[in-house]
Amino acid sequence: MAGNTITKPSDLSCTPSRAARELGLKRGDFDLAVHLGRIRTMPDEEGGGRRVTRAEIDRLRSAPEFPDSLVESVRTVGTTDGAALMEVTSARFTRLARLGLVVPVKFYLNRYRTVVWLYLAEELKQFAADKNHTSLLNGRTPEHLRDQLREGLDLRPRNWRGRHLGFLLHQAADPWERAGALAALLDPVQVSEIVQDPYERAHLNRFRPDPPAHGAPGSAAAHLAERLMTADDPDEIGWLRADLTQVLAEARSHRPAPRPSGELAVPRPTAEVPMPWPTAEATPPRPSLSERRSEPTPPEPDPTPNAEPTSEPERSRGMLRWLRRSSA
Repeated sequence: MAGNTITKPSDLSCTPSRAARELGLKRGDFDLAVHLGRIRTMPDEEGGGRRVTRAEIDRLRSAPEFPDSLVESVRTVGTTDGAALMEVTSARFTRLARLGLVVPVKFYLNRYRTVVWLYLAEELKQFAADKNHTSLLNGRTPEHLRDQLREGLDLRPRNWRGRHLGFLLHQAADPWERAGALAALLDPVQVSEIVQDPYERAHLNRFRPDPPAHGAPGSAAAHLAERLMTADDPDEIGWLRADLTQVLAEARSHRPAPRPSGELAVPRPTAEVPMPWPTAEATPPRPSLSERRSEPTPPEPDPTPNAEPTSEPERSRGMLRWLRRSSA
């Protein structure tokens, strides 16, 4: 009977790989579309990762000019093709990218282990069409910007991290996941300074996403990808630390980190300030006069505990002999 038909979860949603095939996207382009918010996903109730609902697939397939419009919205280009789209030289395009005027959306490592940055073609077209950017595309680069380039300014890694963090925060379901996203961009030493409780730190690491996969784990390519994922600018590190401190306070209120039964939490400072180190001059507070009077006076220790007790006459005769020798 139709009224007794049981609808399986797999009938209402599908895996990302299946969704990519139905939408005419390569798996990498599908992941980018999810990162950009073009495709909505939902968590799998059975813990198998994220899924795409049939309703979301139907919505995308009903859009005008499908699938070309969806494919074009996630098309990425490198420096050469990006410069051609904007009708500038590759050198000028690279300067614009280093100055942070065009922002990469992802990267890969070529066979020479060189970072190749990729940009959304759609965004580059919009940048070139903006009349406010005409002087940047055709004119002479302002002197203060040339000075920054000569000093080695390159905002491509930082801008990519900011974009990637936005995706991670968008996908986070609770404060602990948001804290894990922020911690993913900080060096572990920075995180340990903020999260001093080892049980909290272990719990936080469960929500810390891995960097994008590039090469086998432990390879030079993987280390390079991890380095690009880690903030290195003092200003960037400062606001990441401040945000992590704030989100951690929300996470503790939302759900304290699990710990063994009976284990007390490590006290945490209320503000992110350096903890004072004990000094040699530090002494415990002295008790008050009334407290000292109420304490029993301890007996004075015997200076020669192993010696036999000496009688009073013997001590007197010894003193007299000493006086006679001194006056002689």
